Amino acid sequence: LTATDADEGLNGDVKYSLKKITEKASQIFQLDAGTGAITLLRSLDFEEGDSYELEVQARDGGGLFDTAKVA
Repeated sequence: LTATDADEGLNGDVKYSLKKITEKASQIFQLDAGTGAITLLRSLDFEEGDSYELEVQARDGGGLFDTAKVA
């Protein structure tokens, strides 16, 4: 996941966080707060679930933010 900010310095620094995530999904997915990379903590088991939805928030150093759903 990638977000950009045209500001310079601290206000242009974007950090990522998971806003809405189920307990099960939190044991499967990990979000890197600095890069926005979403990685698997373990293999997916399609018998447990065939789809997941995560809500990711990108926030800049000035406090502005936006969210996106990742499915």
